[in-house]
Amino acid sequence: MPAEWETHEATWITWPHKQSDWPGKFAPVPWVYAEIVRKIAQGELVRILVAGKKQEDEAKKTLKRAGVEAKKIEYLRFPTDRGWNRDMGPIFVRHEGRRGELQIARFRFSAWAKYPDWKKDDQVPDRAAKALKLKTRPVVYNGRKVVLEGGAIDVNGKGTVLTTEECLLDPVTQIRNPGFSRRDYETVLKEALGVTNVLWLGRGIAGDDTHGHVDDLCRFVNARTVVLCREKNASDVNHRPLEENWERLRGMHLEDGSRVEVVNLPMPAPLFLDGQRLPASYANFYVANDTVLVPTFNDPADRQALGILADLFPGRLVTGIHAVDLVWGLGTLHCLTQQQPARR
Repeated sequence: MPAEWETHEATWITWPHKQSDWPGKFAPVPWVYAEIVRKIAQGELVRILVAGKKQEDEAKKTLKRAGVEAKKIEYLRFPTDRGWNRDMGPIFVRHEGRRGELQIARFRFSAWAKYPDWKKDDQVPDRAAKALKLKTRPVVYNGRKVVLEGGAIDVNGKGTVLTTEECLLDPVTQIRNPGFSRRDYETVLKEALGVTNVLWLGRGIAGDDTHGHVDDLCRFVNARTVVLCREKNASDVNHRPLEENWERLRGMHLEDGSRVEVVNLPMPAPLFLDGQRLPASYANFYVANDTVLVPTFNDPADRQALGILADLFPGRLVTGIHAVDLVWGLGTLHCLTQQQPARR
């Protein structure tokens, strides 16, 4: 699986349509999407999933008003249950034995082992393979089809993958693959993604509806360096688990035996809506060809986070995207997007 910062052919995103994902706050969400698409389309094609002509027309109208070039957009009429492309969209891999042929690692999607509506989303990788004329690689282990979301993993493109115990190994809550052990998952990840080294962090952040996705707390920014969210306030519920993850990373090594370089990323002040803690995190950034889009939250730490990431991505424009409305859907920029690597 190529790293996110490697050259893309396109970014995949689903036009928002599930109003209950943003109850009472859906109206501004399409305009946030329009800004995301506008920024990404400056450097690559954006493939937008729509349910049909009506939704496509709505997207075109909004994007035109936002100043997005129509020639940078391609619409695919795929029915979806929601729109969290990182988790239900195609996970692209390269078959190095076939001159880098692009393929799709066909994991299954079960709506984070939490929601009943997932069957349309689960078909997106198959529809993508057909539309792009790509082969799929079904991920099967001991005769079982393996469930995995893209937000549960992060790779450096050289052989190392990050994930969390809370998401994959919790024996009680949101169990994706009942009975799977650490060794089982490591075997699957190595065979499906071509990695040789699996780094296990502990718990994710508060408010995370996925129960511990790594893309809300720790991300590779290059082959040797990760950013890790840290919470300074010792009374905040995120403080202890993030400190424990920092302690783990201090002793971890990359695929070549060298230590992982760790850069601290701040956390914004807690965000709540209707008494619910929201998973606001700067780690949910998205790396496109020309830009890095970073969620911002009207918080003093916004500027600090943007500065840290700007230093780590010197060849790209680091841009903040207002995500206070977006995060009410319990996800932000990385959750909504999925990269399609360039074909060799």
